[in-house]
Amino acid sequence: MIELVPPPSTSGKSLMERVEDALLPLINLVFLLLMFFIVAGQLADDPLPDLPATPPSAEQHSPHADLFVDAEGSWRVSGETLDEQTILQRLPEPDAQNPLKIAADSAITMADLEALLRTLEQGGFEEILLLTEPET
Repeated sequence: MIELVPPPSTSGKSLMERVEDALLPLINLVFLLLMFFIVAGQLADDPLPDLPATPPSAEQHSPHADLFVDAEGSWRVSGETLDEQTILQRLPEPDAQNPLKIAADSAITMADLEALLRTLEQGGFEEILLLTEPET
């Protein structure tokens, strides 16, 4: 009977030797890529230059806040200082679509902020946004 597929040409090498011969070009390629990235990393040793600071715009304004809290912990709505009993009467009604916006001073203590949030929670406010200022 005639064989349709000729036997593979082994040229006297074992299977392991043929696998090693096939992997050698791949190993060389990986080595060359590694060397390229090592050299390229050495060429770009200078740090990136600092980006120029954006100048403050003339129209820079703070966002609208419903409630302001200063460093001493006093609460202001529309410039009027309020206490725990009157604050809920002066704030808008709780609304899930328009959460209450609070602008708090960065020096406020956590105890003062927690007292305010508990008062607002008792008043029915479930969604609150705490506005912050980016560091300059």
